[in-house]
Amino acid sequence: MRDSRSPWSSSDEHATVSIEPFTGAMLGTVTIPGSKSATNRALILAAAADGVSTIKNVLKSDDSFWCVAALRQLGVEISADGDRVRGNGGLWSQPPEPLFIGSAGTTARFLTSVLALTAEAPIRVHATAQLSGRPMRPLFQALTELGGSFRYEAEQYHLPVEVDACGSTGASAVTIAAHKSSQYLSGLLMAAPLLNRPVEIRVESSVVQRNYVCITLNIMEHFGVQVEAAPDMTWFCVKPSRYIARDYTVEPDASTASYFFGLAAVTGGEIEVADIAIETLQPDIRFLEVLQRMGCLVNHGGHGIVVKGPGRLRGGFAIDMSEFSDTALTLAALAPFADAPIEITGIAHIRAHECDRIHAIVTELTKAGIAVEEREGGLRIQPGMPRRIRACTYDDHRMAMCFSLAAFGAEGIRINDPRCVAKTFPNFFTLFHDVVQAVPVIAIDGPSASGKGTVAQLVAERLAFHYLDSGALYRLLALAAQRDKVLLTDESGLAALAERMEIRFEGGKIWLDGALVGDELRGEQCAAVASRVAALPKVRAALLAKQHAFRRAPGLVADGRDMGSVVFPDAVLKIFLTASAEARAERRYKQLMEKGISANIASLLLDIRTRDERDTQRSVSPLQQALGASLLDTTALDIEQAVQEVLARYPVKGAKEPGPV
Repeated sequence: MRDSRSPWSSSDEHATVSIEPFTGAMLGTVTIPGSKSATNRALILAAAADGVSTIKNVLKSDDSFWCVAALRQLGVEISADGDRVRGNGGLWSQPPEPLFIGSAGTTARFLTSVLALTAEAPIRVHATAQLSGRPMRPLFQALTELGGSFRYEAEQYHLPVEVDACGSTGASAVTIAAHKSSQYLSGLLMAAPLLNRPVEIRVESSVVQRNYVCITLNIMEHFGVQVEAAPDMTWFCVKPSRYIARDYTVEPDASTASYFFGLAAVTGGEIEVADIAIETLQPDIRFLEVLQRMGCLVNHGGHGIVVKGPGRLRGGFAIDMSEFSDTALTLAALAPFADAPIEITGIAHIRAHECDRIHAIVTELTKAGIAVEEREGGLRIQPGMPRRIRACTYDDHRMAMCFSLAAFGAEGIRINDPRCVAKTFPNFFTLFHDVVQAVPVIAIDGPSASGKGTVAQLVAERLAFHYLDSGALYRLLALAAQRDKVLLTDESGLAALAERMEIRFEGGKIWLDGALVGDELRGEQCAAVASRVAALPKVRAALLAKQHAFRRAPGLVADGRDMGSVVFPDAVLKIFLTASAEARAERRYKQLMEKGISANIASLLLDIRTRDERDTQRSVSPLQQALGASLLDTTALDIEQAVQEVLARYPVKGAKEPGPV
């Protein structure tokens, strides 16, 4: 069987992709490819039309490539980029070889339907093993009743198949089941106008994802064919009509947008997907309603849709996703990050998609340490922090893309066969990586009294970046614990307090829950308590999320232990700022004397050496130069010289001119 990878696939040939634990609130604007559903519908109808159509924003992916390739074999002239189509009015050329359609389910349902009612000689259609395993019985039975002929080369009602119109002298009324796939009904509707008689279509039970049928009817009308339909989609009447060449613009794909909306949600960031409208007929736009239930803010205007994530996603609900099930996997990947379980229902039909998607997502989430209950028509997901795994994708593009969101666990993730995203979005991982790298971080660490806090604040000021004093977080927690009378032995209580603290650094000052904090933050008692709480795993995990939230555009300067190794391992610049113990003791002496506090240099020097030894021997986050960090010895430098040295090492230009110090 031929490889489904097409020349429109990404050139990335890696068998796996490693996504490290990107951190912080992601911000930016992304432009995503056109809708797969609209692209292949428009291509096939333009090919069946009389005249030349221009199709803007054509999705360039495996699915659309194989659709274009098949149409070219049938004698349709299509430009290299697929955006200019000279239709043949349904008069197809006999292809020189069998039509290969890869794993393109839309092409399998739509083009095969058209050929079954119009082909003047037998045409063989074959596909990948994956697509050949997906049954199409309701559609093929209905087409047979209308006069189409199918000769199955393997299993009945499956590809590969030889299709022939045989004059299409069959029935004028047909019944079809569309509760497992709306594409059966869409394929029948697209083909029916090409018959020489009116066709009445009745629908058994309900239509799953009925909005996709609305998209089909909308594009058919755009190309000149109107269909009479009952409001509940139980009945349609299609009269003989000719498709007319028209220009058509493909909307951005709402299913693809869900991964970037999810990125904003899971990081507490703010991401805009350009050029997509809330009024789209694409059913997956309803994923925004789910994100709102989870605490996200959604804004839409003339340029796109913006999603802003909360500090923590909300759970504790059940949601029927039968009408927008292509985003069910996106929600499943986000659900572990919520504060309560989430149950997804109504998606039994996705077991028959590229893979059994319910079983696949349950299997991989379980491997990642998430408690998941599999149901026949859905799943229930418990909160948890996904651990690093090699996630299998089952040759399913949606499995690969949704698991990119699991990288926001503490350990990142590795994804097998990332090339499967070429089915709908060949450059997904490139764009995803660009977005998460969009907010730069400068991490500055060093021993006590090295001046890292002062230097970091001034660097942040010059670059107009946000500032984070990570050491202050633990001291602030110590103050909050005293205030709220939380025992230092109550690890869970301290972690909960750490999560709800509101902290702000601005102009060299610090606010805790709206109150300005003074010198009590620097006292010895506060420092001692901070050291005790810093050793508690639950507290460190809670404050890790708190630190990530400081990563906001245009950038962040973070000072403190493990900033460049654990908290922001992808920092664009890591500085280990140090000085001799003697120089640091002298600086501390001058600071204390300026504040009117008596001090002794010999005592300060002994204290600094003792603390250095203690900090380097700590079992949790010991003082050490992070991998990739640049050493900056400031023994012979003043503060301004140290600041200028950090700015000179920053790889991105645009720092403000230094102001008065």
